[in-house]
Amino acid sequence: MAVNLHYSRGGSLLSLQGAGVLFTRQAVLAAIATMAALVSFSQYPGQVVKKSKDSPELRAIAVLEWTGEEGKPKSSRLVPVTVYDGEALQDGNVYLARPQPLALAGEVEYELEKNGKAIGLFDIKNSGQEQGSWVGYGAWKPLPVAAPKSVSPVLSDVGGDEGDRPVLHRKHKEIAKGGGSDTTGSSVPSAPSDPDRPTLHKKTTSDDTGSSNPNPTPDPDRPTLHKKDTTGSANSTSAEDSDRPKLQSKSNASSDVDASESASAYTDPDRPRLKRGKSDGDSLYVLPSLMGLPLEMQQAVAVSDVKNTPEHPWSYIWANPGDEAKMKEALESIALEALGLHVPTPLQNPPKRTGTRAKGKLAPVPPATLVPLPGEEFRVFELAYGSGATMVMTAHTDGPAELQKFVTIVAQPDLYGNLLVLLKSVTDGTHLDENPRMRLVDAVDALADNRGELLFELRGATQRQFALYRVLRGRAEKIFVSGGGSIGSLASD
Repeated sequence: MAVNLHYSRGGSLLSLQGAGVLFTRQAVLAAIATMAALVSFSQYPGQVVKKSKDSPELRAIAVLEWTGEEGKPKSSRLVPVTVYDGEALQDGNVYLARPQPLALAGEVEYELEKNGKAIGLFDIKNSGQEQGSWVGYGAWKPLPVAAPKSVSPVLSDVGGDEGDRPVLHRKHKEIAKGGGSDTTGSSVPSAPSDPDRPTLHKKTTSDDTGSSNPNPTPDPDRPTLHKKDTTGSANSTSAEDSDRPKLQSKSNASSDVDASESASAYTDPDRPRLKRGKSDGDSLYVLPSLMGLPLEMQQAVAVSDVKNTPEHPWSYIWANPGDEAKMKEALESIALEALGLHVPTPLQNPPKRTGTRAKGKLAPVPPATLVPLPGEEFRVFELAYGSGATMVMTAHTDGPAELQKFVTIVAQPDLYGNLLVLLKSVTDGTHLDENPRMRLVDAVDALADNRGELLFELRGATQRQFALYRVLRGRAEKIFVSGGGSIGSLASD
């Protein structure tokens, strides 16, 4: 059916013949305004909130990996994880990359933390790529130590009876001027002169001695100073010594070349520079020393912030030490079952004991013990001031890839003292790229809100990523994953 648009001469109606609908000019204008409002709403969703002056501008989170002794590593590298810009967590591997990311810019300093306490500083010297990801190289430095304050001596005007304690007295003006009496009116004899003490004499002149000879006879043993001889004679003191080493000055040609290179290199600050055999930093270069994932590699959280924040330890202190043993035993039972290991359970109708008699009584039978977990790591955190315990247990079985299994459990005690599992990840050695292994790095305050997040390494067979989990209201929620997404599908229940 054809639709004809026609506008009346009076300009008051817009008719759509064939549809039977009439619109007034006011209705059309209202529809256009509504559409414009919808377009503007789609461009600016949500509410625009002004930033607080206390919110940090940038906060970078990274992981330092090293081998050797803590504080004096044999090899090390820094892996960027995320950068918090005050509103959202950005991927630290690509954030403001020119070409290296901002988190690995030269002379950026990170504070190394272990369980919330600072253990050192790490300065970025240069960066490079390993298996498609950026890493930084630099030097581990100790924490600065504050210089002790100097203690000023206490001066006392009046000497009291304080035993053998030394007292400093002020010097009186009359004695300082050489007078013979002090402020009390008593005379003070002058110190006798020492005949062996050297004295300084003024130069005698004709006025002092009364002699008319203006040039007294010089002392032949007295050393004299001579002016530099500029006539170039053989006796000149400026004659060159053939055995004296010389410092060669830089030629004018080389200095001009260096000056031109430095001027052209810093003309445009945003222009990328290519330097053969040099790093991205100015005269700073550290060779890559840590490659791959060695078994002895250690990890620590690294934080770089524009503000100095106080330390926030994440360790949890149990009110009853027996509660920790109870929770750990419950987690070990879950981990053993997930790894497929034998879990001894008590029998419902145990047979009668057949132990040997000792003084008319049966000898006690030792209770059944749990199978030890291989590679067990158990840590307890207090992720916020006044919050409860957050427990993390990881374990794995050794052997060939088809027999390896890995388990990670995040749990909390409930109100009745029972174990509440928030996250459980189980995988094996043949499906790591589909379901990566979760390795706990540490707790870190990634959002600068005095609340800690759990930082995990998601390690696959050929790749790896890092993930941040926030534990809140009985849930463990994943809030960030580096690299744009998790490896495969993370199985957890």
